[in-house]
Amino acid sequence: MTIYIGNLSFQAEQEHLFDLFSEYGEVKNCSLPLDRETGRKRGFAFVEMVNDEDEQKAIDDLQDVEWMGRMIRVSKATPRERSGGPRGGGGGGGGYRN
Repeated sequence: MTIYIGNLSFQAEQEHLFDLFSEYGEVKNCSLPLDRETGRKRGFAFVEMVNDEDEQKAIDDLQDVEWMGRMIRVSKATPRERSGGPRGGGGGGGGYRN
């Protein structure tokens, strides 16, 4: 399971999140996605912990808590749907046939 953290302060760094979530158990991975065009933080992060029970405890304890001046939203991350699957066939030219 991966944890989604939303409404993050733009001053938050990976080390800050690592420290915060380490209070609940061993952190496996932590990422703060950047905007592709600007290179700036997007205001959310993902944290993966070694133990699912520790992750759930962190979610329960940190939901709607003020951290670094912002009320953070913490929840189980849901996988994104992959785009680019099979495409529909090209439609005909429309109209009528004789």
